[in-house]
Amino acid sequence: MDPIARAALSSWSWRLEVIIPLLILAALFLTGWFRLRARGDRTGWQSLGAPWRPVSYLAGLVVVGIALMSPLDVLVQQLFFMHMIQHLLLIMIAPPLLLLPNPMPFMLWGLPAPLRLSAGAALNRVIHKESALGRLLRPATSAVAVWFIYLVIIIGWHDPALYNAALRSEFVHDLEHLTMFLAGMLYWWVISGAGPRLNKQPSRYAKIGFSIAAVPPAMALGIVLAFSPGPVYSFYNDMPRLWGISVMDDQRISGIVMWIPGGMMHFMVALALIFRILTGEGRKPSQKGPAWSDEDALAAPGAAGGQA
Repeated sequence: MDPIARAALSSWSWRLEVIIPLLILAALFLTGWFRLRARGDRTGWQSLGAPWRPVSYLAGLVVVGIALMSPLDVLVQQLFFMHMIQHLLLIMIAPPLLLLPNPMPFMLWGLPAPLRLSAGAALNRVIHKESALGRLLRPATSAVAVWFIYLVIIIGWHDPALYNAALRSEFVHDLEHLTMFLAGMLYWWVISGAGPRLNKQPSRYAKIGFSIAAVPPAMALGIVLAFSPGPVYSFYNDMPRLWGISVMDDQRISGIVMWIPGGMMHFMVALALIFRILTGEGRKPSQKGPAWSDEDALAAPGAAGGQA
C-alpha cells in the first residue's frame, strides 16, 4: 500500500471540540430517555421508551464523529470524492438519524430539574406566544426558507474560491462542515416533523415536493463536476495522487457521488412519504396513550413539578 494512503487510513484525530459536544448530547439524550421511559407507564407515553430512539440518535452521533475524526477527514485532503462522501454523511445520513427519534423531549428531560423548567418555559414563550424571537424565527424556518438556505449553503460552498479556501484553512473547513451540517439538520427537521415546531406542519404531499425540489440543483452541480473538461478545484492539482486515481477521475467520481447517491436520498424520502400516504400510516392516533406532540414535549417539564 502507498505510504501516504497507509498513514491516512491509520489517522484518527481525537478532537476535543468534537468529542465533548458529542458526549454531552449523548448523555442528555440517554438521561432523558431513561427518565421518560420510567414515567411511561404512569403517563401513557410508552412509545417514548422504544429502544430504536436511542439507537438511532447514538448512531447519528457516531456518524458525525466518523465524518469529522476518522481517516476520512484526512483523505479529503488528497481525494475529492472522499470529501463528497464526508459531506453526504454530515448532510444526508447523520441528520435523519438524529431527528427521527424526535430528540427535543429527551434533551429537555436530560437536564437538571431547574434548567429543564427554565428551558421548557423559554421554548413555550418562543413557540406559543408572540415573542420577538418567535416572530423572527417563524418566517426564517418556513419550508420555503429552509429549502433556500439549504441549497445556498450546499451549492455555495462548492464555489471554487470557497472550496479551495476550506481545504487550505482548518477554520474555514470547520465552518464549512458546521454550516453544511446545520443546513442538513434544518432540511431534515422539516421532513421529520421533529420538535420544536415553529410553523404549521407541512402535509405529506408538500414534503414530497419539498424533497424532490432539492434534487435538480444538486444534480446539476454533480453533472457539472462529472463532465467538466478540466479540474474545477486547483487545490487537488498539487496533492499526491492515491491509488492511481487521477485528478480528473477523482473529480468525475465526486460528481457522480453528488449526482446519484445524493439525489437518491431525496427520492427515497419522497417514496417513503408516498408509501405512508398510500398505506394511511400515521393517520389514526394510537389507542394506547396520548400521542407525543411537540406541545407535550414542552409542557412535560413543567407538568412534573420539577421532579425527575
